[in-house]
Order: sequence, then structure tokens, then C-alpha cells
Amino acid sequence: MPEQVEFGLDTFGDVTLGPSGAPLSHAQVIRNLIAEAELADELGLDFIGVGEHHRADFAVSAPEVVLAAIAARTSRIRVGSAVTVLSSDDPVRVFERFSTVDAISNGRAEVMLGRGSFTESFPLFGFDLADYETLFEERLQLFAELLKQQPVTWSGTTRAPLREQSVYPPVEHGTLKAWVAVGGSPQSVVRAARYGLPMMLAIIGGAPARFAPFAQLYREALERFEVGPQPLGAHIPGYIAATDEQARDEYFPHYAAMAERIGRERGWGRMTRAHFEQETRDGALFVGSPETVAAKIVDTVRALGLDRFDLKYSAGTVPHELSMNSIALYAREVVPAVREALV
Repeated sequence: MPEQVEFGLDTFGDVTLGPSGAPLSHAQVIRNLIAEAELADELGLDFIGVGEHHRADFAVSAPEVVLAAIAARTSRIRVGSAVTVLSSDDPVRVFERFSTVDAISNGRAEVMLGRGSFTESFPLFGFDLADYETLFEERLQLFAELLKQQPVTWSGTTRAPLREQSVYPPVEHGTLKAWVAVGGSPQSVVRAARYGLPMMLAIIGGAPARFAPFAQLYREALERFEVGPQPLGAHIPGYIAATDEQARDEYFPHYAAMAERIGRERGWGRMTRAHFEQETRDGALFVGSPETVAAKIVDTVRALGLDRFDLKYSAGTVPHELSMNSIALYAREVVPAVREALV
């Protein structure tokens, strides 16, 4: 077990309901997200991650801009993406934007690189989904070179080559912390290890312990590539209220509506209350009282040997006020209980 586990939060900037029951504007959702991050900082959480999407139900399309605002209004919490869709972005621009956030935050920036579970950025920015694998592989390769902060010479098939090119601004101290987000394919796990980068497991369904073979594969691959130990994290959705019943009743209608909306696009079945209850008991929905959620986190950290646990606290239209309460319970009650249990 790691000596010290970090505890963070992730959000996709879901468009939420206001006091009247109507959806808030994207602008207000972004302002509320910044307030949520400020609360997380005040309460001593380690990290806040903001996702990237380009669709009506999520407000954040430029996470680096939101992170810069958070960085300017907080003092200690680390700020990063969750995730940056590297396949449809330019690695040089991504590095420049996050090294800028690192400067604003005085060294607190992180970037989480992924292919993304949504593909709307591909047609938006003129990329062919047929190049899905090649785009990510080449761009991750280039980004790994940029992290060395030395003049880069690189060529590939998906962007213009570089020859002895330096990129600015440089990171002031050390290197930019960059994670690779993995949904659960062995190839993705091995790739993260090959580049010697920390790995974040996106666990959104089923028992988290089923990801233990991927954690083991990652550590074995790091050894095989002669890379030193790297942090391993997990991103899991959840929500906390005073009791299990209250948490599930408050969370379910918003989560079910989100699942049904996305499910229509992907051909999923309808989210029933019975399925939801099963996922909260045995799966990857950490929804319940502080005691219930803390116990699930302890089991997951132990099963996977995690260095960081990120609670994906936003889900569909859950109102801002409820999210603020959930964040407060996570920081004040869940995290201390987990730390005590892991000693």
C-alpha cells in the first residue's frame, strides 16, 4: 500500500438544475464549478479534475481556462483535466496551455490524457474516427517528448513534424505531471507503462476489484520497461448524503436521466432503480452515507493498491447545492475515515 493516498474530485461540468427546476445556463454551471473547487480547496482535498466535452449536456469545452480560474482563486489544491482528449487536440498546444496553468497555480497543474469516451470532438475539429488509434498513439508519443522540456525532433502522420523545436512557457519547477486515463483495455495499460506515465483507471461500472489484473499488469509492465514505480489512481462516480436512503433518492433521478440520455445514443438499456441499487451495493457507484462510501473506498484502495482516489462527484442534473453538500461530507467525514482505516 502507498504510504499516503491522495483524495481528489472530478467533474465534467454537467449542466445542472437550478432552484426553479430548470436547467442552468452553461455560464452559471461554470461559475458554480469554480465555487465547488474553492470549497474543495478550503476543506483540504488534494485534487480537482475538470473534463472536456463539446456537447449540450456538459458546460466545459475548455478545461484549461476553467482550471486557470480555479488556480487563481485557490491556494493548495492541485488542478488538472479529467480528461484532455489528446486525439483531437495538438500536443504542443496542450503542453503550452497546461504549462501556463502550472505557472498561474505556482506548480499545481496536472494533465490527464485520454482518448475520451465521447467522440464529438473528432468531427468538430476535422478528424476522422478511422484514425482513432493512430491519432492517440502518435500524439501521446509527441507529448511524452515535450514533457522532457528539451528541443524536440519528431515526425508522424497526423501533424507537421518538429525539428529541434522548443515549446514555451517551460514548467518552472520539475516537470508537468501527466497521467494517462485508461478505460480498461490491456493495450492501453501497457502503453501507459511504456511511456512511464502515471495511470488513472476510469471505473464506471461493475465491481472495482475486477480492475486488479490491470493494476498488476501496469506494475509488471513498468518493471519490464525498466521504469520506476508510478502513481496509480482510480476515477469512480459517487455521491454522499447523511444516509444511504437519502443519497440514493437524491442521486437516482439525475443519474438515471443522464444514463438514459447517453444510452439512447449508444444503444444501452434503460437504467432501472433495481440496476441502480445493485451498482450502489456491489458496483462502481459510490453512493450512500459517509460510512458506506468510506468503506467502499477502503476496499477499492486496498484491492488496487491506489495512490489516488478521485470521486466523480457530478452526475447529470444534480443541483449545485447538493453537490456542495456531498463535497463537504467527502472531505470532512469520508476522507478522514478512509485515512484512519488505511493506517
